[in-house]
Amino acid sequence: MNWLDLISSVLGLTCVFLAGRNSKYNFWVGYLYTASLFFLFWDKSLYASLLLQPVSLAINILGHYRWTHPKEDEQSSQDASALKVSSLSPSAAVICVAGTTLVAGLWGLTLDKLFPADPHPYLDCLVTALILLAQLLSSLKKWECWIVWLLVNITQIILHISVGNVFMPIVCGLYLINGLWSLATWLKLYRNKA
Repeated sequence: MNWLDLISSVLGLTCVFLAGRNSKYNFWVGYLYTASLFFLFWDKSLYASLLLQPVSLAINILGHYRWTHPKEDEQSSQDASALKVSSLSPSAAVICVAGTTLVAGLWGLTLDKLFPADPHPYLDCLVTALILLAQLLSSLKKWECWIVWLLVNITQIILHISVGNVFMPIVCGLYLINGLWSLATWLKLYRNKA
């Protein structure tokens, strides 16, 4: 049994559960989750996912600040000290899709050349690019983040099974279920300007 896999799984489930319920406490768990994933991916030679962790930490800090320090026109109707859920503009959505695709492809090509030990460089990079996008959208409290998280979960299940992780595919399946519920919850919050 890989204890890093188990610890990462528990921390990840807790973090995502709290985020899906619009709780700012997800960020504190997220800090621990980021650290555990760094060491898990180091152990499994998944270098794109490993290199994601310092960036994830920075996005987590940004999100923690944004969720707890909204501008006046961004305040939740239920709590003036909280950021309300909002939506991407159509042009921003197109930029997100194009940028994620380009980053994943170029990063995969680079990773394939630099780290031939990575068993699935393009899939690893796709997961990484999608996670970055989902985290950024989550930190800005855009409801579309849950659509991206669903894509992340599907690709992560495939990636973790391919490298022999035991708990992470199960956790990603639970993330998938939580993501569907969280998408519905955040859409409701968006409609209520909360």
